[in-house]
Amino acid sequence: MFTPDATSPVTPSATSAPSATEQAPAAAPQPDRPKSSAGPEKTSPGELAMPRSAPIRLRIPKIGVDAPFIGLKIGPSGALDPPPAHDTNLVGWQSGGISPGQRGTAIIAGHLDTATSPAVFARLTELSPGDRFEVDRVDGTTAVFLIDSVESFDKDDFPDSRVYDDTPKALARLITCAGAYDRQVRDYTENLVVFAHLDETA
Repeated sequence: MFTPDATSPVTPSATSAPSATEQAPAAAPQPDRPKSSAGPEKTSPGELAMPRSAPIRLRIPKIGVDAPFIGLKIGPSGALDPPPAHDTNLVGWQSGGISPGQRGTAIIAGHLDTATSPAVFARLTELSPGDRFEVDRVDGTTAVFLIDSVESFDKDDFPDSRVYDDTPKALARLITCAGAYDRQVRDYTENLVVFAHLDETA
């Protein structure tokens, strides 16, 4: 099982304005899986997996998300660097880890808001189990994910092992900030996590 750095999943931001995922949840670097030119595989009945391929676009029709990806790295603190705060329609993925659709857990982070406006994941709380989202990939394929649950966690009690599971299944997590904004520490009090699994490929 891959375990995140002992650093808290989200480190308080140095800015004074409320801005989601100013420090995105910590995620352990995940080793690249072998590349393959093969099509989607079934690891067992009902469990799809795709070869590794970088994501290029996230689409969540229910909440109007249609956003490009940027690769994110693990920073010196052991936490995942956040997407640039100036672009409200941008999502990031842990580019050194699992790609969406590949076996394992792919991490996709986005801002809730900026100092001046809502951002790409502002409506993430409107998603429900059974909803779907799609990830277009560099190899021309699309990974379609089915949402299993949408849950909020206190940042000081973040379930690292559950969110960042090492698994033979192709899973994805959409992560943003949630809860109240604590001006004393300049950060939100919670993280919202959308848990999903690969359901279709195209």
